[in-house]
Amino acid sequence: MRAMILEAIGTPPVLRDVPLPILAEGQVRLRIAACGVCRTYLHIRNGDLTGATLPLVMGRKIVGRIDALWAGSLCA
Repeated sequence: MRAMILEAIGTPPVLRDVPLPILAEGQVRLRIAACGVCRTYLHIRNGDLTGATLPLVMGRKIVGRIDALWAGSLCA
């Protein structure tokens, strides 16, 4: 899958291919149709907030559809 990754403070995020997450018990995976970056991520990028672990996948305001269910799900 593709993700916008912040690799270093003060640099623009870069588009990278990352592995699909492995689902744990009770989880679903979404195929994202749209994703926004909130102001908090911009504060991290600018160095205004410290303590973030880099690299950081940016974006959490999402719209999407369920793409996969945990294998043990009753809905599977």
